[in-house]
Amino acid sequence: MVRRLFDLPPHQIATAENWFSFGSRTPRTPRRASAVCLVRDSSHGVETYLTYRPGGSPMGNVAFPGGSREASDGANYQWFGPSLSQWSRRMDQLDQQLVQSYIVCAIRELFEETGILLAGTDEQSVVEMTDADDWMTARESIAGQDLGFDEFLRRRGLGLRTDLLRPVSHWLNPNFALRRFDTWYFTATVPNRQEATLLRGKGKWGRWLSAGEVLAKRNTSELGDIVGQPNTVNLILSEITYPAVEMILEAMAEANGVVAYLSRARSLNLKHPDLLVRDGIYYLEVLGSISAESTRSWQASAGH
Repeated sequence: MVRRLFDLPPHQIATAENWFSFGSRTPRTPRRASAVCLVRDSSHGVETYLTYRPGGSPMGNVAFPGGSREASDGANYQWFGPSLSQWSRRMDQLDQQLVQSYIVCAIRELFEETGILLAGTDEQSVVEMTDADDWMTARESIAGQDLGFDEFLRRRGLGLRTDLLRPVSHWLNPNFALRRFDTWYFTATVPNRQEATLLRGKGKWGRWLSAGEVLAKRNTSELGDIVGQPNTVNLILSEITYPAVEMILEAMAEANGVVAYLSRARSLNLKHPDLLVRDGIYYLEVLGSISAESTRSWQASAGH
């Protein structure tokens, strides 16, 4: 067991000071959320798709595509891949409806924010992006809740390819935070003939980056400067993101390619950062193992 300390993003300092000044309070109820870490191979190691999230997101100002659960995530979906009972065992969650909502939320948010759709007409097929404008219009309608994700899939005769997802990590925002998420992180690769694009009129920045190269410059402001937003410029990695993102990037950087990364089983115990003050400086403290992952494969485990 090791103790990791992460710098607190500047926009959270006032809230942290308030929490300490007034003593223990009842933490705000977290919202359920999901995120998807897209991965691909490159000459610089495993790459992942990072996006900018405005408004001081609990997932980090720079994070993986994702968002909070919606009511439609509990609707009836055509389902390809492991059954809900298998997913429940893998995620160690007894409530299968809750498990479904996390998985559907992950696939829906990924589609809204990047256009990547993990769906097909059967257990072997994956839909292709045949009309970029039609695709974008559908994403806008789903994001604006003018069109239910379940209805969108039904109209096209598509089912969810849940077998294309792997659970990566489970995180709960610290107690002091004004906005809290109980977030499941998943990972996936981009299906053939699909391409990640930002949501029209909403997305501000997104880019494929080498996990290893991001971490090599984690103590500089290079990534924040590239993103170029007022709450990212001149800030180091831990000041623009969340510990979950950094630790997942570490696991990607350590993997010998995407296949190796996807085939590992992870320790899916809930991680819950705590607020720590040292010499007047606030940190997020995370307890856990040095490596978030083992070498046991998803298949061997029933299918950080």
